[in-house]
Amino acid sequence: MRKFPERRRRKQKNALILHVNSGLSPEKTLLLRACLIFALLAVVIVIFWFDRDGLKDQIDGHISFSDILYFGMITVTTVGYGDIVPVTDTARLIDAFAVTPIRIFIWLIFLGTAYEFVIQKIVEDFRMARLHQSLEGHIVVCGFGHSGMIAAREMVAKGHPEDKIVAIDLAEDRVSAAADAGFIGLLGDATSEELLAKACVGRAKAVIVNTRRDDTNILVILTVRHLSKRSKVIASIRDEENIKLARLSGADLVVTPTRVGGYLLADAVETQHATPFLCDLMSAGGHMVMDERTARPDDVGKTMAEIEGGVVVHIHSGDREIPFIERESYRIQSGDKLLMICPASRPAGNP
Repeated sequence: MRKFPERRRRKQKNALILHVNSGLSPEKTLLLRACLIFALLAVVIVIFWFDRDGLKDQIDGHISFSDILYFGMITVTTVGYGDIVPVTDTARLIDAFAVTPIRIFIWLIFLGTAYEFVIQKIVEDFRMARLHQSLEGHIVVCGFGHSGMIAAREMVAKGHPEDKIVAIDLAEDRVSAAADAGFIGLLGDATSEELLAKACVGRAKAVIVNTRRDDTNILVILTVRHLSKRSKVIASIRDEENIKLARLSGADLVVTPTRVGGYLLADAVETQHATPFLCDLMSAGGHMVMDERTARPDDVGKTMAEIEGGVVVHIHSGDREIPFIERESYRIQSGDKLLMICPASRPAGNP
């Protein structure tokens, strides 16, 4: 397993995690908490009612239900006017060990609600505004499972800045893992147009769509394409029958993990070194890397075999795909895209 340098570990402490969408709407959350508070107040009133003999009304000496209701409310709110007081040891113990924890819990609910709906909202709006200003040419990963994490780490290993990778997932632990790794984490549904807009997909270099379901992936692709026509969309599709749908939805490139895995497994049956070499080739930490670049002026007119700095294995020329078998006959033209295998210490790259 590749170890990350200490500099990157220190940077993780400043990672950004934005909780954009919660599971419940604000109205439902407030209603749920209000019901919980009323239930706790009812418990306090019931406790005081059954122990009313241990209370004393300093005004008329009689404890009625209205007195219990009044005493319960001012006790929970810590007002305490002293007109009704516990006078027996039992009443004082009940107030200390039963009512006081309830009172503290109710205040924690109030403080938590204030933080979530006021303070946290202000902080997140500020951070989101800064995020919108800084994100340009970034990569959005929709679905941050195991393969999403590997893809993000590979992009970092290839030189992409950590703070230019946005991870979107419904699972909070995955979003937290993304933030711990130094990426920007957005908690929410990647099919949400609002959330994708917050991730600035319109200005993204690429969007990787890698949720658990093909139908969800296709819906994400459609939503991304609605927001952005220029961002490159790479989709992971598990069932081959859905590949065509993904492309029709707007995916620029479709990756089928099951097919790739099947090819590697089949090669491993007949060969000993082909599969390790291909894995080495795909990984940024390997001895060899794949590089794609546009033909330089001094490349024009040469064959694949005459190109230095690596082995040209494929050429994309307009609408044509030039295979390796034509490496001695095809002459490179201006604008051709060269796919090369290069030593990891000496990648080709653009001039």
